Amino acid sequence: MLADFDFLTTREKIIILLKYSDYPLTAKEIKERLCIENEKIVYEHLLHIAKSLKRKNMQLIVYLPKCRKCGYVFNLEKPKKPSKCPKCKSEDIEPPRFLIR
Repeated sequence: MLADFDFLTTREKIIILLKYSDYPLTAKEIKERLCIENEKIVYEHLLHIAKSLKRKNMQLIVYLPKCRKCGYVFNLEKPKKPSKCPKCKSEDIEPPRFLIR
């Protein structure tokens, strides 16, 4: 989608993608749409984007990850995908989703 805009930085591309998306996106969806190497890089960018958006009167909205087995909702300090539920030890975790508004 936006990967052809070489003059934009990766963070600028992520901001545009999340700002104009009709629905929240996972780090995996962002990675695939923008041809980013791996999800870890996306999460690192999202951390910095969240900080810089405050100056622009915008906000990174995080839909928290949730265990698909027991329904436990993770409380994240920074954007990341948890690997295991602390309550039931399941690894079937719905990843966090992101939007910018």
